Amino acid sequence: MKTGFHLFGMALALSLAAPGLAQDGDVPDARQMSTHMGEMASELVAPGAERKEPETLRFEPWQMIEEMFTRDDVVYLMRHGPTDWSKLDEKDVAPTDCENQRVLSDQGRIDMQNLGILMAHNDIAPGQIVVSEWCRNQQTLDELLEGIATVKTEKADHLRETAITEPDLNLLLSLQGAPNVSGLRERVSDWDGGEGDGPLLVISHFTNIEELTTFHVYEGESLVLDPDRDNRVIGYFRLRSAEPDVGHFDIEDNAAYDDQ
Repeated sequence: MKTGFHLFGMALALSLAAPGLAQDGDVPDARQMSTHMGEMASELVAPGAERKEPETLRFEPWQMIEEMFTRDDVVYLMRHGPTDWSKLDEKDVAPTDCENQRVLSDQGRIDMQNLGILMAHNDIAPGQIVVSEWCRNQQTLDELLEGIATVKTEKADHLRETAITEPDLNLLLSLQGAPNVSGLRERVSDWDGGEGDGPLLVISHFTNIEELTTFHVYEGESLVLDPDRDNRVIGYFRLRSAEPDVGHFDIEDNAAYDDQ
């Protein structure tokens, strides 16, 4: 069973083709439909996507929308995008050995581009990105920036130039991995908004995020942490299409989430 905000069972969705895009400092244009859920429809789906329904960005709780998406001093703690679980990491594989580890699936690449488009359209792109060395994390960064670039080219270029690869974010306790989450915790705690052009985005792994927050996150999902509140999780966002993966979830126990 997933923990935290997923227990609310509902989420808020923003469209890929929102009729009214957020301006700097504005709350994203979203329609509330219930206490924790709202939605904006879209017909735009990335080329090659095999989805019958339009892709959207979901988040909750609704009550935290302004703090989650207008503050520069929060941290988006993200798990890498959807991967191909038919190929697992080989024993003792190095983080940069992409031929012998699990990497993003074709659909996962599209999903991460869609995520970048959604974030940029709604003016919630990060101001700084820090990422694990592992190939699936680096691929997530690349595809996310491709999506952002379709809406905000200069923003994407700046993020690509300033992105930091950090071994302390590598898969916890693995080969060349992080021995603990002390480095991750310190990085989150020290974030104060940077240059004021967006939150910090940290792209890490399931085990690292679970160890730091106790939350179980889907591939491509981001928790929103507030350093001013002792790194408290104040919300989350993910694509509507995000699903529990076979590596870290009991799919049958999480079947209810597929209908959200």
